[in-house]
Amino acid sequence: MIKRYIQTKINHRVVEYNGVLYFGGLVADDKTKDMKGQTAEICAKIDALLAETGSSKDKLLTAMIYISDFDAKDGMNDAWLEWLPGDILPTRATIGVAELGKDTLIEIVVSAAK
Repeated sequence: MIKRYIQTKINHRVVEYNGVLYFGGLVADDKTKDMKGQTAEICAKIDALLAETGSSKDKLLTAMIYISDFDAKDGMNDAWLEWLPGDILPTRATIGVAELGKDTLIEIVVSAAK
Protein backbone atom coordinates (compact mmCIF):
# COMPACT_ATOMS: atom_id res chain seq x y z
CA MET A 1 0.00 0.00 0.00
CA ILE A 2 1.20 3.49 -0.84
CA LYS A 3 0.80 6.24 1.74
CA ARG A 4 1.39 9.92 0.93
CA TYR A 5 2.29 12.66 3.40
CA ILE A 6 2.10 16.46 3.24
CA GLN A 7 0.61 17.39 -0.11
CA THR A 8 1.84 20.54 -1.81
CA LYS A 9 0.70 22.10 -5.06
CA ILE A 10 3.08 19.95 -7.12
CA ASN A 11 3.92 16.87 -5.03
CA HIS A 12 3.81 15.11 -1.69
CA ARG A 13 6.77 15.76 0.60
CA VAL A 14 7.04 12.06 1.48
CA VAL A 15 5.68 8.88 -0.08
CA GLU A 16 5.79 5.57 1.78
CA TYR A 17 5.87 2.15 0.12
CA ASN A 18 6.80 -1.22 1.64
CA GLY A 19 8.22 0.39 4.77
CA VAL A 20 10.45 2.85 2.89
CA LEU A 21 9.94 6.62 3.03
CA TYR A 22 10.88 8.54 -0.12
CA PHE A 23 11.40 12.27 0.35
CA GLY A 24 11.10 14.99 -2.26
CA GLY A 25 13.94 17.47 -2.58
CA LEU A 26 14.34 19.85 0.34
CA VAL A 27 15.93 23.29 0.27
CA ALA A 28 16.56 25.91 2.94
CA ASP A 29 14.05 28.70 3.52
CA ASP A 30 16.74 31.23 4.49
CA LYS A 31 18.73 31.79 1.32
CA THR A 32 21.04 34.31 3.00
CA LYS A 33 22.83 31.44 4.77
CA ASP A 34 26.04 29.96 3.42
CA MET A 35 26.35 26.31 2.34
CA LYS A 36 26.85 25.08 5.91
CA GLY A 37 23.88 27.08 7.17
CA GLN A 38 21.56 25.94 4.38
CA THR A 39 22.63 22.33 4.92
CA ALA A 40 21.95 22.53 8.67
CA GLU A 41 18.51 24.01 8.01
CA ILE A 42 17.65 21.21 5.57
CA CYS A 43 18.86 18.58 8.05
CA ALA A 44 16.51 20.04 10.67
CA LYS A 45 13.65 19.81 8.13
CA ILE A 46 14.53 16.17 7.46
CA ASP A 47 14.50 15.47 11.22
CA ALA A 48 11.02 16.99 11.52
CA LEU A 49 9.64 15.09 8.51
CA LEU A 50 11.14 11.83 9.73
CA ALA A 51 9.50 12.30 13.12
CA GLU A 52 6.18 13.21 11.51
CA THR A 53 6.24 10.04 9.39
CA GLY A 54 7.31 7.70 12.20
CA SER A 55 11.02 7.39 11.47
CA SER A 56 14.33 8.96 12.50
CA LYS A 57 17.71 9.84 11.05
CA ASP A 58 19.23 6.56 12.25
CA LYS A 59 17.00 4.88 9.64
CA LEU A 60 18.25 6.89 6.66
CA LEU A 61 19.11 4.65 3.73
CA THR A 62 20.41 6.98 1.04
CA ALA A 63 20.91 10.65 0.21
CA MET A 64 21.29 12.52 -3.06
CA ILE A 65 22.77 15.95 -2.50
CA TYR A 66 22.75 18.58 -5.23
CA ILE A 67 25.08 21.56 -4.75
CA SER A 68 25.68 24.57 -6.95
CA ASP A 69 29.20 25.33 -5.67
CA PHE A 70 31.73 22.55 -5.15
CA ASP A 71 34.12 25.06 -3.58
CA ALA A 72 31.69 25.20 -0.64
CA LYS A 73 31.39 21.41 -0.27
CA ASP A 74 33.45 21.39 2.95
CA GLY A 75 30.78 23.51 4.66
CA MET A 76 28.12 21.06 3.53
CA ASN A 77 30.15 18.12 4.85
CA ASP A 78 30.72 19.89 8.18
CA ALA A 79 26.98 20.43 8.74
CA TRP A 80 26.18 16.90 7.53
CA LEU A 81 28.63 15.30 9.97
CA GLU A 82 27.48 17.51 12.85
CA TRP A 83 23.96 16.21 12.18
CA LEU A 84 24.75 12.52 11.58
CA PRO A 85 27.04 10.40 13.73
CA GLY A 86 29.51 8.35 11.68
CA ASP A 87 27.97 5.01 12.61
CA ILE A 88 24.58 5.81 10.99
CA LEU A 89 25.68 7.47 7.75
CA PRO A 90 23.52 6.51 4.76
CA THR A 91 24.84 5.92 1.26
CA ARG A 92 25.32 9.27 -0.41
CA ALA A 93 26.10 10.97 -3.69
CA THR A 94 26.93 14.65 -4.09
CA ILE A 95 26.19 16.06 -7.51
CA GLY A 96 27.29 19.44 -8.81
CA VAL A 97 24.63 21.38 -10.69
CA ALA A 98 24.66 24.71 -12.49
CA GLU A 99 21.55 26.15 -10.85
CA LEU A 100 19.08 25.28 -8.09
CA GLY A 101 17.15 28.55 -7.99
CA LYS A 102 17.97 32.03 -6.79
CA ASP A 103 20.45 31.84 -3.90
CA THR A 104 19.71 28.14 -3.32
CA LEU A 105 23.06 26.46 -2.74
CA ILE A 106 21.93 22.93 -1.90
CA GLU A 107 18.99 20.52 -2.29
CA ILE A 108 18.81 17.18 -0.48
CA VAL A 109 16.74 14.11 -1.33
CA VAL A 110 16.69 11.19 1.13
CA SER A 111 15.05 7.81 1.62
CA ALA A 112 14.60 6.13 5.00
CA ALA A 113 13.21 2.96 6.51
CA LYS A 114 10.00 3.44 8.47
